[in-house]
Amino acid sequence: MTFPSPYDAWFPDAEFDGSYGHTLTTLRGIAPVPPPTGFAARWQGWREEAKTVDAAPTVLSTEIAHGRRVSIIEHAGVDGIRLRAWFVEPTSAPARVGIVHGHGYGGRDVIDLARVPDDAAAIFPVTRGLPTMNAGIGAPEQPLEHVLAGIDDPERYVLGLCARDLWLAADALTFLAGPLPLYYIGESFGGGVGALALPWDERYIGATLIVPSFGQHDERLAVRCLGSGEAVREHVATHPEAREVLRWFDASTALGFARIPVRVEAALWDQSVPPQGQFAVANAARMLELAVLPAGHADYPGFADVTADAIRRGRAHLARSLRAAS
Repeated sequence: MTFPSPYDAWFPDAEFDGSYGHTLTTLRGIAPVPPPTGFAARWQGWREEAKTVDAAPTVLSTEIAHGRRVSIIEHAGVDGIRLRAWFVEPTSAPARVGIVHGHGYGGRDVIDLARVPDDAAAIFPVTRGLPTMNAGIGAPEQPLEHVLAGIDDPERYVLGLCARDLWLAADALTFLAGPLPLYYIGESFGGGVGALALPWDERYIGATLIVPSFGQHDERLAVRCLGSGEAVREHVATHPEAREVLRWFDASTALGFARIPVRVEAALWDQSVPPQGQFAVANAARMLELAVLPAGHADYPGFADVTADAIRRGRAHLARSLRAAS
């Protein structure tokens, strides 16, 4: 199989074309999935229900690390489970902004402060079921099982529960740090779930979504991938009724309801999260800053420089969003 340049040189042993035959032009033309009737009302209803849940954060331990005060905390999930997270705050002055920082489908072992300014408080939630802190709590630990949990019922589907848990994580942050304006950062799984949660939470002033997942299920279900989408594709092939449930959890549909500045870092090649889904999320944003990455979920020549530049520009987007909201 011949791949387009430079991917033929970068990934000569790849089993299939991670560009899926697309170019930037065709990717920019992929439309988000239109919302099913009642989409906004259903999500707004879930948001109102979440407001009745007390996040009840408790601090389990605290240390000074990386020049910040770093605590392990526990807070409520939407269905009453208790989830652990890291909470970070400045040591020398009050925080000016709060960051909810999602993660990929591998879970989280440590915090990553690369995109967190010194004057920010941040919560690093760990998704229900995922390692290390919440392995097996509220959902299966293995990603290919996790992504299918509750897929027969919109009220119980794990992606919806995870998005709703993010509202409780934000509650925990503001309980501990005060009523700060919020900014969201999420990559892959965290980018997609963040897109689902953001439009219904009025506290957010902006977001950065990095190679976001769960966008444009019509496109995702049509192609093979190496990520969680493959388990969903195989499941829907034998349980077509699940496609109707997925309509409530499409990141490209949800993000169209957001009215905040959103930076999307989307990749032209990605075997784990097909680019057509990532760009559908980007194309849904009303106030978009688009960063085009050469590849996602892969190492390639120049990766470190591309990543460093993305982090710099992401921090600048946060700063502009904060100024605009002031």
